[in-house]
Amino acid sequence: MSIFDAHFHIIDFDFPVIGNDGYIPPSYVVADYQQEAQALDIRGGALVSGSFQGFDQTYLCHALAQLGPQFCGVTQLPASTSDEDILALHESGVRALRFNIKRGGSADITQLDYFARRVHALVGWHSELYIDAQLLPDIMTTVINLPAVSIDHLGLSQQGLTHVLKLVDKGVRVKATGFGRVDLDVPQALRSIYDVRPDALLFGTDLPSTRAKRPFQQNDIMLIHEMFDEAAAHKILYANAQAWYFRKVE
Repeated sequence: MSIFDAHFHIIDFDFPVIGNDGYIPPSYVVADYQQEAQALDIRGGALVSGSFQGFDQTYLCHALAQLGPQFCGVTQLPASTSDEDILALHESGVRALRFNIKRGGSADITQLDYFARRVHALVGWHSELYIDAQLLPDIMTTVINLPAVSIDHLGLSQQGLTHVLKLVDKGVRVKATGFGRVDLDVPQALRSIYDVRPDALLFGTDLPSTRAKRPFQQNDIMLIHEMFDEAAAHKILYANAQAWYFRKVE
């Protein structure tokens, strides 16, 4: 079954890479990803900027040009970014704005409401939150009222799952990614989210799994097949994310 990889990273030292809390990731260039993607039957995906890339866009545009039109970008930008620069990134294939609350490197969470609304109105991007879901109550009202939002890595923690489910009920998407970096019951979280909203789960490999306790493995895909019937697995592994990233915005 084909996969739309809703979350992966490229680390190319031909472009700026920033140490984050003393951590510098190993190289993982487009060719490395493409080799793994071919074996997994990945037919498209979302390349996500990490904390170690800060606000650099050069690596992202270069990688998207190599990956092709079935792939798009998720970027980090300062809230002061001009409309012209946002429009240029959209033309390069960027389709989402990331707020990295967990590790930094992005616009500050205080800019969430203003900046998320601005990019959505301008180019139709949704916003992605890398956050421990235990912290969601502090921003719950803001997130619920945003036009389009997703949450990374199942919300990371078991204690935050109830908050995630409340947001899913309001239309927020959740990335079924990073199974080896979360502190929760992954099968329970997957089933609970799917039962609330079948189009909410967006599977991704999280390659190359920087700083994860356990890196991505093919068993993460097999778990989806074991838990869900073929139609549901197709939604989680491909259709949900492909429709979300390449949706038409009026």
